[in-house]
Amino acid sequence: MIKVYYNSNGVISSHLISGDEIDLIESKQLIWVDMLSPSMTEVSELDKKLGLDLPTRQEAEEIEFSARYWEDEYGITINTYFLVKQGATASNESVSFTLKDNFVITIRFIELPVFGDFNRKLLLNPSHYTDGARVMGGILEMRIEDDADTLEAVSREIASIARLNPSNFDDTKKFLSYMADFEATNITIRENLTDKQRVLSSLLKSGKIPSALKSDFSIMIKDVNSLVTTANFNFERLDYLQNLFLNFLSIEQNKVIKIFTVMSVIFLPPTLIASIYGMNFKYLPELDLAFGYPLALCMIVISAVLPLYIFKRKGWL
Repeated sequence: MIKVYYNSNGVISSHLISGDEIDLIESKQLIWVDMLSPSMTEVSELDKKLGLDLPTRQEAEEIEFSARYWEDEYGITINTYFLVKQGATASNESVSFTLKDNFVITIRFIELPVFGDFNRKLLLNPSHYTDGARVMGGILEMRIEDDADTLEAVSREIASIARLNPSNFDDTKKFLSYMADFEATNITIRENLTDKQRVLSSLLKSGKIPSALKSDFSIMIKDVNSLVTTANFNFERLDYLQNLFLNFLSIEQNKVIKIFTVMSVIFLPPTLIASIYGMNFKYLPELDLAFGYPLALCMIVISAVLPLYIFKRKGWL
């Protein structure tokens, strides 16, 4: 899908075109070309039409910063992460921005709600988005707001775990898996925010960005920095919760071991007495006693009850 936006005397118009209609694009009033899952042919045709060198999907997904941001005499190219949250998991999808003259080209390979939301905002506020740089800034600003909402939701979920009693988690593996999902989501958000920090820092240094727009980017990077702080705090909270749960688990295990230890000590004296009188020697002094067997049973009971009484007095049970 290719959608083209023009700004004609403060009036924004959008047109959905096919790959065969790329030659009809007019660059004079063009402010934005949004490409969703374009073919290599469509990208190549747009390159020729507008004199660009648009990144391929493979180039957009490279992680080194030299491949995430570069500018030349013609314009600026950015490959930045957009967060996609699906249930308990999150992933980062790369979106390419190529800024040249007064227009910007975006290339993405997944439907992202932020583009639909920005489309409505663009049509409602045409006077604010007069060129491609402001369109790019508006999309990034809206994406940061969405990231903030996502991070706040994750923070609330983590805070709700902190209020739970660890004894309610009977399945250790399930709980640790649950925590690992939150760790993975928070890591993904942290990577996303770090990427935006680098991109916004580079845009602030660029001579191709209007001074009026740089003040907006300065506010954005402050917002991103505050989100990074929140993400780092989430890591600390998750570590605390994991340590708390493992300590609780260790206490429960120690209680079980303590019970087995006490039981072993209680049954050790009776076992010793029974072992002595179970020896097969010919001469044992108590063998001829008429009350030898009851006496042995009494000694066994007393030797079992006495440690139990002592443990109870000392508060070990």
